[in-house]
Amino acid sequence: MGNEAGHVSVLLKEAIDFLAVKRGGTYIDATLGLGGHSYEIARRLGRRGRLIGFDKDRQALEIARQRLANPPPELARDWPEVTVLHSSFAEIGRSVPPASADGILADLGLSSLQLSQPARGFSFQAEGPLDMRMNQHGERTADQVVNRIGEEELANVIYEFGEERRSRRIARAIVRARPIRTTAHLAQVISAALRPVNSGSYDRIHPATRTFQAIRIFVNQELEDLQALLASTPQVLKAGGRLAVISFHSLEDRMVKDAFRDGAKNGIYRVLTKKPVGASEEEVDRNPRARSAKLRAAERM
Repeated sequence: MGNEAGHVSVLLKEAIDFLAVKRGGTYIDATLGLGGHSYEIARRLGRRGRLIGFDKDRQALEIARQRLANPPPELARDWPEVTVLHSSFAEIGRSVPPASADGILADLGLSSLQLSQPARGFSFQAEGPLDMRMNQHGERTADQVVNRIGEEELANVIYEFGEERRSRRIARAIVRARPIRTTAHLAQVISAALRPVNSGSYDRIHPATRTFQAIRIFVNQELEDLQALLASTPQVLKAGGRLAVISFHSLEDRMVKDAFRDGAKNGIYRVLTKKPVGASEEEVDRNPRARSAKLRAAERM
């Protein structure tokens, strides 16, 4: 499988290989999404196995729930117990008993479902409201960040979470253009602010890419949640259990790398990936989003 509603699971084979799924085991998909990775885990678990999926996005969760509740007839008799939880993976330490998981997978970032719906406000490619919430019931929206917080704090958000060197110029332009109500308007303001000093530095990506990333990360507390996940996994994994994390930008990858390095120093982890594993040229051709994906894996000592 791996493809549902246009969604393609990134680094699917590599992630499953690193998890080394055992029949009868307990596995956690920390970012269930549309269930592509989970489906491949489930079909290897057998009926004595257990799969637990977490996701903030209720819409994606319901699609995955239906998918995992209706395996094809040839697999139905050997299908594991599946539990899906509408929750952030930051809650894994409180939701899963200690030393109970044989493996945990986290595929960070956005799903194709979120990007493809202008009403969710994640993409600057189409006109949509400034929302960007992964959990549609979350209190903080992109509109609040763009239109309400002070210029200095906004610049700090763009710099810290987007690694955008021109954050002050962008923040100034956004504050002057308020109120900004749509994704297209925001992208326009950012592009205009950077155009005079572009000098070819944005040839490969849209000028608004880093700012949109920063606002999304801030709205959804993505780095705080990842920190909580990385802190919880040593308690949740059994000895010999594995953690595989797919990240899409350098901030996330750095956090995973540091957690694995520190864990190895303290005898908690055996790192399985000396360098992050990237997508093959063939996969990138099929799914351009995979270009920036980096997979790191470690085994609980």
